[in-house]
Amino acid sequence: MKCSYQILPISQLQLDLNNPRICQYLEMFGDNVTAEGIALALNDSGSSVTSTSFSSLRESIRVHKGIIHPIIVNHISDDVYIVIEGNTRLQIYKDFYSKTKDANWEHIRCIVYENLNKIEIDAIRLQSHLVGPRDWDPYSKAKYLNKLYHEEGLPLNTIVDYCGGKKGEILKLISAYNDMLTYYIPLLDGDKPDVREFSKFSELQNRSIKNALNAHGYTEKDFAIWVCNRNIDTAQNVRWLPEILSDEAAKKEFLKTNISSAILKLHTASKETISLKDIPYEELCRTLITKLRNIPYEELKELRSCETEVTQRKKNYLGDLYTELESLLKDINIE
Repeated sequence: MKCSYQILPISQLQLDLNNPRICQYLEMFGDNVTAEGIALALNDSGSSVTSTSFSSLRESIRVHKGIIHPIIVNHISDDVYIVIEGNTRLQIYKDFYSKTKDANWEHIRCIVYENLNKIEIDAIRLQSHLVGPRDWDPYSKAKYLNKLYHEEGLPLNTIVDYCGGKKGEILKLISAYNDMLTYYIPLLDGDKPDVREFSKFSELQNRSIKNALNAHGYTEKDFAIWVCNRNIDTAQNVRWLPEILSDEAAKKEFLKTNISSAILKLHTASKETISLKDIPYEELCRTLITKLRNIPYEELKELRSCETEVTQRKKNYLGDLYTELESLLKDINIE
C-alpha cells in the first residue's frame, strides 16, 4: 500500500460516510456537526467515560497546538480525501477553526494512502483500534470483528493476519458479542446496552461455565437475566458459577442476591483447613488460571530474559504443566 506523509487543509478532508454511525449522525444533525457528537456517535455507548476521554483529547490537542499522531486518509481522486482513522480529531480541528479562525487549525497532519480498497481499509482499522495505540473497548472490538466475520464474510485467517492474536481469542470475542446481542439486549426494552457488561459475557464463553449452565438446566438467556438483575455482580466472579450451581445453599443465595454472597456461602460451608492434595483439581485449575492471568509484568520480563536458577525452575514447571495438560486434553478429546 503506497502512502505518504502530508499536511492537508481540513477543507479537503471528508468524514467517513461508510461508517454507519457517522452517516446516521449526519442524517440526524445535518450541518450542525460537532467533534463531541462525532466522538459519541463513533463510540455508540454515550457513556460518561467517553465524554471524559473526548474532553481530554480536545484539551491535549489545544495545549499542544495540534495532534501527535497523524490521521489516516484515503486519497480517492483529485482533491477527494476520505478519513479512515481520525474522524474525531479532524472534527476537533474544524471546531477550533470555526470558533477562532486561527490558521493553526486550518491544516492537519495526515498519512495519505492512494486508492485503498475495502479490505485494505479494514486492515488499517483493525491495526489502529484492536492492537494500536488508540485501543477500542472490548465491546467495540467484538462488534467490529463480528461485522467483518459474519456480515462481510472476511475469512478468520485474514482477520488474524491483520490484528494478530489467536483464532480462539477472536472467536471468543465474536461469540460474546452475539450472546449479548441475542440474549441481553432484548431484555433492555429499547435502552442502550451497558457496554461494561460485555466482560461478563466474555467470561461466559469459557467451556466450563457454559457446560455448567446446561448441566443444571440453565441457558444463556438465564445468564442474561442474571446480568440484568445484578445477580452477576462482577465479571471476575462468573468463573465461580460451576461451583455455585453445584451447591444448593450457594445457588439459593446466588439467585436471591448475587455471586459475591454465594461465594461467601461456599467458603463458610466448611472452615476446616485442608491440604492441597485434597482440593479438587477443578478448584486448583480455577485458582491457577487466576494466578497465571495476573502474573506481574516485571516477573514476565524476568521469565523472558533472565536465565537465573529461579526463573529456569519456574519455566520448567510451566513447561511440565503444559505437557501434562496437552496430553490430558487429547486423551479426553478436547482440542
